[in-house]
Amino acid sequence: MRGCPARAGPLSFCIIYLDHNSTTQPSPAAAAAAQEAATSLWHNPSSVHRAGQAVRRRVELARESVAKLLCAKPRDVIFTSGGTESIDLALRGALDAITPTGAMPTLITTAIEHAAVRELAEAMEKAGRWRVERLSLGAGGLVDLDRARELIAAVQSPALLSVQWANNETGVIQPLATLAALARGRGVLVHTDATQWVGKMPMPEGEPPFDLLTCAAHKWHGVKGAGILLARRGVRVRPVLHGTQELGRRGGTENVPAILAAGVAADEAVEWLADASRGEACCGLRDAFEHEVLQRVPDVVVNRPSRDEDRLWNTSNIGFPRLEAEALLLLLSERGVYASAGAACSSGSLEPSPVLLAMGIAPEIAHGSLRFSLCRHTTREELRDAAAILAECVARLRESMPG
Repeated sequence: MRGCPARAGPLSFCIIYLDHNSTTQPSPAAAAAAQEAATSLWHNPSSVHRAGQAVRRRVELARESVAKLLCAKPRDVIFTSGGTESIDLALRGALDAITPTGAMPTLITTAIEHAAVRELAEAMEKAGRWRVERLSLGAGGLVDLDRARELIAAVQSPALLSVQWANNETGVIQPLATLAALARGRGVLVHTDATQWVGKMPMPEGEPPFDLLTCAAHKWHGVKGAGILLARRGVRVRPVLHGTQELGRRGGTENVPAILAAGVAADEAVEWLADASRGEACCGLRDAFEHEVLQRVPDVVVNRPSRDEDRLWNTSNIGFPRLEAEALLLLLSERGVYASAGAACSSGSLEPSPVLLAMGIAPEIAHGSLRFSLCRHTTREELRDAAAILAECVARLRESMPG
């Protein structure tokens, strides 16, 4: 993590932040943009006076920057309070907009989605508002395409497919383009939770493989409070929060500091993604970290698909059989290594990750699985030290185990 104290030795205390899938450190330029908005550009962007319109101009410039990162048109970008609200608006808003009165729409999804999708689906299913179909998973957490083809073909009611582009716990990348082709062939709308994709991986060229995309700027070095819903032209979304802002699609005064920071962070992400070798180098760092952990700690398991190209360059999910993830996380934190046990939203839970269990990972491994997530600034030295500290913490826990 940038800005940590100088090391006195290879294992001296220094914060090594490996929880970037939870949130990233705002870049200096993004933080400066948020500060400028809070101190100078604090006027309401909906006001017609000169000060308000100066703020409006900056908001729209930020929208253009985010649209460039998403390879989209600025008018199709809707700002929200965060990724969770964007997902709620995408799913409820789109399904409500396409569903005739009295009909029950179908949501097609998976059991390994982020809680923002998974728990919303469960709640709406219990309320009797949606019919929910869940796609089967194959090895490594990838959607079984043969079963998906059968399930999508059988859908009769208005429907929306919601699949995470890249999983927040394991980094598994779903075959979004193939799934989207199956869905669109049946008139099914496609939503992707791209929270972990955007800013780390380039957007595809040509026709996008989705109708609705959601993400959050604090995952790519913006500040918290700026979520994005990208709705393809022609896709109607019924607002959940009513108001005149965002062309009537999402009411509420805009969070200008977070939006301006998102625009700056988007520009920086575009520049970083322009050089493909940078992502390849980061992938090498992840692989080297996993190799070192495997060398230092016996019988660990990397929870991953069989092919490297099927997961993000920045995410490593490692299982430590018969250990408790929370205990290991506390020991690591005491030594300055910050990681996560699954999604940050589920921290504090003593239950194993439902994502890992749905992937078929044995409970004794899922209970002891940690997620280490890098950013584009993570260094080889940090990962080497983290692996050494991790091995020491595992050994300490195993020494305290009975038998």
